Amino acid sequence: MAKYILKRVLYMIPTLFVISIISFVVIQLPPGDFLTSYVAQLAQQGDALDARAIRQLEEQYGLNQPIYVQYAKWVSGILLRGDFGLSFEWQRPVSQLIWERLGLTLLIALLTMLVTWIIAIPAAVYVATHQYSFLDYLISFLTFVGLGTPGFMLALIYLWVMLSVFGINASGLFSERFLNEPWSFEKVQDMMSRIWIPILILAVDNTANILRTVRANLLDELNKPYVETARAKGLEERVLIWKYPVRLALNPFFSTVGWTLVTVISAETLVAVVLNIQTSGPLLLRALTSQDMYLAGALVLMLSTMTVVGTLISDILLAWADPRIRLEG
Repeated sequence: MAKYILKRVLYMIPTLFVISIISFVVIQLPPGDFLTSYVAQLAQQGDALDARAIRQLEEQYGLNQPIYVQYAKWVSGILLRGDFGLSFEWQRPVSQLIWERLGLTLLIALLTMLVTWIIAIPAAVYVATHQYSFLDYLISFLTFVGLGTPGFMLALIYLWVMLSVFGINASGLFSERFLNEPWSFEKVQDMMSRIWIPILILAVDNTANILRTVRANLLDELNKPYVETARAKGLEERVLIWKYPVRLALNPFFSTVGWTLVTVISAETLVAVVLNIQTSGPLLLRALTSQDMYLAGALVLMLSTMTVVGTLISDILLAWADPRIRLEG
């Protein structure tokens, strides 16, 4: 196992290098650059820049250099100094912008995953062991509704209901009195009273997906001969279900659990925009639309790194959960 993990870690280095190249190139594929967007925005506001000012800005940001030079400058800064570059739009170091929002992003994503697992796995086991019951049909129906309803639509419905029925503006993570206040115990309490809304919205799709997958696999396992043999030998039903078929039915879950964090972080982008939550999702969306290449590149690289590491974690969990799988030899 240790040899396998070391080999996979070494493979991660060239993988991330290739991903960084592709990400940096894709970000710059749309015509123009940040300066083009900035000049167009000024023109809409009635202001204009002369050619000399534009050239000075190009030299300042390095936008007059070939793309491979810009990429080399960006990667060398990350590897040698831990510097992800300067955000053109925010005029601040990219690392500062990311770290300011990363904590809240991870908190929402991790709590979403925890809520998803707590609901999905027991529900899947119940409906699989009570096939064709009323709850089986009801949960299956709710599962299809959850899969077919986008998260941002649920967020819009929630805001509309809260405003039209209760007269409450439910956007944001803080009440108005805490918006500009320094961090305190009361502010944390206020945030925790609101943070469950984006968590539940994001958990709907993920819960429905895991529930359907685990239910289908568990139904397949329950019909196999080893289950009938265990029953014939008098093994208690609860122990039998959870120790053997559930463990094997969770293989697809373990194989994708490493990607779940990145999936949730990506899914929260539009939900965070609708609910006005300052996470990394809206920051990435804004960086892509304004072609802020260093900020967008750093965020994409961060998500790619988490995906590669998550894949390794999934493989290790799968080998631990299923003794039939061996990573060596």
